[in-house]
Amino acid sequence: MGGSTEHLTVRREGATLVLTLNRPEARNALSLPMLVGLYDGWLEADADDTIRSVVLTGAGGSFCAGMDLKALAGKGMAGEAYRDRMTADPDLHWKAMLRHHRPRKPVIAAVEGPCVAGGTEILQGTDIRVAGASATFGLFEVRRGLFPIGGSTVRLPRQIPRTHALEMLLTGRPYTADEAQRIGLVGRVVPDGTALDAALETAERINACGPLAVEAVKASVYETAEMTEEEGLAAELKRGWPIFATADAKEGAKAFAEKRAPVYRRE
Repeated sequence: MGGSTEHLTVRREGATLVLTLNRPEARNALSLPMLVGLYDGWLEADADDTIRSVVLTGAGGSFCAGMDLKALAGKGMAGEAYRDRMTADPDLHWKAMLRHHRPRKPVIAAVEGPCVAGGTEILQGTDIRVAGASATFGLFEVRRGLFPIGGSTVRLPRQIPRTHALEMLLTGRPYTADEAQRIGLVGRVVPDGTALDAALETAERINACGPLAVEAVKASVYETAEMTEEEGLAAELKRGWPIFATADAKEGAKAFAEKRAPVYRRE
């Protein structure tokens, strides 16, 4: 697939694009090849209408341990051959980490093992989150005298209650999967080793729905998040009414009446 690099693998599972952070020897710490592969994967998902959803996961029992601190200390980062991509687009790493890019297709995170620092920051850019029972989360930056600049001081208080967001941000302590679910950072906890299967099952449910409707619903949720209720309801109508006039909407009703699975064509 187009986005694959030595630290990021891309494969198709039906209508789902699966992006796997693949640097297990470093608990999938971020590298240049990983960031470039991620960004190219998001672009592929946006451009290919046969892709209905994306699953993001990690290889080797880890999700992502965040930035490569050795690189930050000036000891070099793997994949210098990709440096020209970063030079050509200085914003590429933020797009890869979903700070400055929101894919139009739903993104489901399948988390096993550590999902900390930059891993927790990438997680906040995903839409649906499934975690294995032993997964761990946390924003450790303050413990290193650093700042979680991947978006967490803005996004986290909008996604979970502020008191929990501030505790996570200011203490730098680790959180278990159960804690993460209780505060709303992840939606579901499943037995270890099954997060990817659970995420793919969710993706299949999404893939069976009308793609124009799915993308419009996702767009509406995000674009109205900071609006007043009146503004949001007006924006929702603007997004939602055109969906009723599509051939897909008619197909959905027809398939229901005929007691068969709908065949959506993005029309």
